[in-house]
Amino acid sequence: MNETSLAGRRALVTGASRGIGRAIAEILAEAGACVAVHFRSAADEAAAVVAGMPGEEHVTVGADLGDSGQARELPDRVADALGGLDIVVNNAGIFEPHDPAGSDDSAWLGAWDRTLAVNLTGPALVIRGAVSHLEAAGGGHVVNISSRGAYRGEPGAPAYGAAKAGLNSLTQSLALALASRNIHVVGVAPGWVESDMTREYLAGPLGAEIRAQSPHYRVATADEVVLLVVSGKADALTGAIIDVNMASYLR
Repeated sequence: MNETSLAGRRALVTGASRGIGRAIAEILAEAGACVAVHFRSAADEAAAVVAGMPGEEHVTVGADLGDSGQARELPDRVADALGGLDIVVNNAGIFEPHDPAGSDDSAWLGAWDRTLAVNLTGPALVIRGAVSHLEAAGGGHVVNISSRGAYRGEPGAPAYGAAKAGLNSLTQSLALALASRNIHVVGVAPGWVESDMTREYLAGPLGAEIRAQSPHYRVATADEVVLLVVSGKADALTGAIIDVNMASYLR
């Protein structure tokens, strides 16, 4: 149990039916926040996440963040369900391999279109939709989950690396643009993070190799990724892109 209290805070976590998003939603709930668990198609999994979290006012909310209308309307739906909005964690994303040399033009462009829509335009629209609700709450916190791939590159999925680099720039632009509204915007760029999605993989044949990327011989945990920056105790971090990769990649 962490010592940070988020009692009375209302949070949206996108892509929270599994993986890092699920772990973040659970941590925010444990800290006292009321959480909207977003999913694209995994309604049952999202419901199971809510059922397992402490507190009784959490909700699930479905939306395809690759659809601009659904992305823009998501914060309105969450604010209606929770009675307002204080925290937005843009975690949802897709990683779609596309060989720069081997894909035909249609497959190549399709991968770029889908990746940019979900990983960059979607978060931008979610934030746009959330601004009025965060301002009405007296200010708030936005956390964009980026990746070390924004810096080291993703040779097998260049659209992913490019989208995450764009998300970093968006984070910094909006930290400036929204400061007058008392909205703090921070990016977090993790490497491998322990979650329900990665646990089995980390326990498999490549687990030792992955852990060996860090001089501490471990991967990050979800509580190290996001809790501090939404706590109100570290608002000087607004505009920062925080590397959370156990020194597996330095820039």
